[in-house]
Amino acid sequence: MADEKDREEIVVAEFHKKIKEAFEVFDHESTNTVDVREIGTIIRSLGCCPSEGELHDLIAEIEEEEPTGYIRFEKFLPVMTEILLERRYRPIPEDVLLRAFEVLDTAKRGFLTKDELIKYMSEEGEPFSQEEMEEMLSAAIDPESNSVNYKDYISMMVTDEN
Repeated sequence: MADEKDREEIVVAEFHKKIKEAFEVFDHESTNTVDVREIGTIIRSLGCCPSEGELHDLIAEIEEEEPTGYIRFEKFLPVMTEILLERRYRPIPEDVLLRAFEVLDTAKRGFLTKDELIKYMSEEGEPFSQEEMEEMLSAAIDPESNSVNYKDYISMMVTDEN
């Protein structure tokens, strides 16, 4: 039984180290606080992909009673540790992403045009913010063809996550 407890303590210690390192990147003043707007980036850098709604709920959970615009490390650490231990907000598997793109690519061309991608990103499901859309387009769109070869894009995304 002790072995399992020891292993869990090691995992938790490793998570704490990763969380602290990710948090410190955005703690510009070394005050153990980060701008609340950076929390999504920090969480995603730790391999988690919450929806905007889930992210909003998380921020509400770790924010001060009277929101200051900053999140304190000591409030972030236990919540983020629990998320990592429970393996919440895991990225979508590559084959599922591929099937989603294939559904949108009704002509089975292997790519979507920039205009098609913008249409789907702004009209279907949870709409992307302008900033998210620009970030994805800059990473996904091939400037020569003005389209996204989604198999290449998915491979790049999955490789970046690991």
